[in-house]
Amino acid sequence: MTTHLALLRGINVSGHNMIKMDALKITLENIGFTKVQTYIQSGNVFVTTEEQNAAKVGFIIKQELFKVFGGDVPVIILSAANLEACFTNNPFLKEKEVDTKKLYVAFVSKELRSENSNDLKVSQFKPDEAHLDGNKIFIKYAVGAVKTRLDEKYIEKKLNLTATIRNWNTVTQLLKMYEEMG
Repeated sequence: MTTHLALLRGINVSGHNMIKMDALKITLENIGFTKVQTYIQSGNVFVTTEEQNAAKVGFIIKQELFKVFGGDVPVIILSAANLEACFTNNPFLKEKEVDTKKLYVAFVSKELRSENSNDLKVSQFKPDEAHLDGNKIFIKYAVGAVKTRLDEKYIEKKLNLTATIRNWNTVTQLLKMYEEMG
């Protein structure tokens, strides 16, 4: 059995795509996932299954969400190793006295290449900063996530992929949950 973390993009934001976590849990259990566990209302859900292929798990979840709740909800699947890499590869954690409340991670639907950095044009968002790493973009917002244009929609448009952003506290909690489930 393999445990996957599914990050659902754009649910329960400003009254749109409302999905209660209890209903989500029941829906996923009804299609055969076990040990279904959610974290906060923003669409973080752990599922355990015999299926090891992350893309297939994401497709199954996306399909079921459409069938049960309507609407297109993009799903990004992460492994425990992928979350652990957030702590070892995040360059902003190496800074002295970094304010982790300003750190975010954009998880994206495909591996990024070095030329994607040029596509993003991050320098136009100064003093916000970003660093690309595999299927993650580490972000440090100068003021905060609400006051920036370097958001999911911008990333998706510039890189032609799906992105979902989590704050550093959420990333930390999700890794802790993965470890407890292990």
